[in-house]
Amino acid sequence: MKTILVDAWNTFFTEDGIYKEMYDILENYSNTKIIVTNANDEQLIQLGIDKSPYKVFTLKHNPDKVDPVYFNNLFKEFILNNTNVIYFEHNLDAVKSAKSLWIKAFHYDKDKKDLVALKQFLDENL
Repeated sequence: MKTILVDAWNTFFTEDGIYKEMYDILENYSNTKIIVTNANDEQLIQLGIDKSPYKVFTLKHNPDKVDPVYFNNLFKEFILNNTNVIYFEHNLDAVKSAKSLWIKAFHYDKDKKDLVALKQFLDENL
């Protein structure tokens, strides 16, 4: 069963807290979810990510998700690989980084908030 990698800030977490509609969609899948972030310890608290209902992975900006090394470290920590994860993210450069490792990734437009397209991506790739 594939693990869903979920971007934290400006995707799952907003200034209003957890994006409830997205949470409700994710809860329809029994897959493991991991929140992926660049946040350091202070930012985890400031942005509310420390209250995540899912596991959280961060390298505290060393490196950020725009560097494929980030995903290689995530794979090592959770014993995962590019074939058993899917990922969605608002930062296009982070999506490109993931795709450079052959990770199935979806660019989630934080302004459009197209949950129909997100659900379609999840349904087609899980």
